[in-house]
Amino acid sequence: MGLNRTARGIVLVPSLLLGGAFLAAASWGDGAAAANRGLALSLGALLMGAGLLTQLLPEAASREEPTADDGPSQRRPAPGERRQS
Repeated sequence: MGLNRTARGIVLVPSLLLGGAFLAAASWGDGAAAANRGLALSLGALLMGAGLLTQLLPEAASREEPTADDGPSQRRPAPGERRQS
């Protein structure tokens, strides 16, 4: 089973939202949270990078029905249907 756009969206949206939340927490940085600013920046950048990286993965090749140029059809005729030569 190959990758598709829905699976990419399922990975992209949460990773961007969480990454943005970590980056916002790093920029807020008051009080005790200031000690974890580097960790928040690292996690935010990692999550956003991973989400955007999923968009660069190649899509699986789609299966297409054979066209008239591809040669004779391999489809079996339905009952009562004549086979064309």
